[in-house]
Amino acid sequence: MIFKRAMLAVVTAALIWGAPLGSASAKTYKITVVAGHPPIFLWVTLCRDFFIPEVNKRLEAAGGKDKIVWNQAYGGTVAKIGGVLEAIEDGIADMGFVGTIFEASKMPLHNVTYMTPFGTDDIFQVVDIIGELQAKIPAMAKEWTRHNQVYLGGAALDTYGLLTDFPVKTVDDVKGHKIAAPGPSANWLKGTGGVPVASNLNEYYNGIKTGVFEGTLTFMTAAAAIKVYEVAPYICMANFGSQFAGGLSINKDVFDAFPPGIQKIFLEVGRQYTKKLAEAQAARAAKAMQTMQQHGAKVVTLSQAERKRWADKLPNVPMQWAAAMEKKGLPGKAVLKGYLDGLRKRGVQLARDWDR
Repeated sequence: MIFKRAMLAVVTAALIWGAPLGSASAKTYKITVVAGHPPIFLWVTLCRDFFIPEVNKRLEAAGGKDKIVWNQAYGGTVAKIGGVLEAIEDGIADMGFVGTIFEASKMPLHNVTYMTPFGTDDIFQVVDIIGELQAKIPAMAKEWTRHNQVYLGGAALDTYGLLTDFPVKTVDDVKGHKIAAPGPSANWLKGTGGVPVASNLNEYYNGIKTGVFEGTLTFMTAAAAIKVYEVAPYICMANFGSQFAGGLSINKDVFDAFPPGIQKIFLEVGRQYTKKLAEAQAARAAKAMQTMQQHGAKVVTLSQAERKRWADKLPNVPMQWAAAMEKKGLPGKAVLKGYLDGLRKRGVQLARDWDR
């Protein structure tokens, strides 16, 4: 009887405090999820409104024994833009959206799309190709595991264009103007006479309004969300291409502590997150353009010939990048070739065959 009471006390404590007692015991996991951007951006919105609820739903469907208590900290409250990878690696956060564009030194191979402008405006193609590269080229996957993280799902953004407070109808019109360009996208201005200024989405509106710069290279869903068109009403759809921007990841120690069933749920929901985000981003892109035009934005779409002219003005940034990666012992050439071949295989007409 004493033994039975003692065991009952231990089981009760396990249910209350989440102490593991084997496969039959319930456990509560506390997960802090972070993002540098606020939830007005889809990659954060869908983390909050799809990924987390879907994981909870599947845990409940599995019997509801195990639960997760989520602490959501977005908008840079725990980790600023460019600091999420390190925060998850160090255990300050358990999970979050890592913007690979802001981690060029630590995750250079994931910036291949930004180093290869004038690709495709098809978000689904970009997501698929990056997924293929991660599966085929071990060095791509290692950019996550090296930082003690498990990749769950990725985000590609709708094609980039140019929003300015002056009209841009050809590549010649950017000469002498300061343009906000995040991370590697500064390379898209090389040889054009445009002056890139390092910045990010959180700074575009006020930066243009106060004259720090005169426009920005960005994607239309973001431009509409933060109302950049109010201070930069001229939109040049140069179609620099849809870009792989980052992904959801979770601290590997946290992930490894999950039982196999929960690990499977996280990976499956991560794949769904990737698909749903691509669908939502594509749907919102068309609506974003309509919204900006309704508010007075003036849109110019560059012809394929003008896109080629812009591309030809640039140095061969993709091949330079690939060579620089090779010097660091990374398979830059294989990643670049894989990306370009992936585009060609899908029928994309490139403005410039960077590798030929």
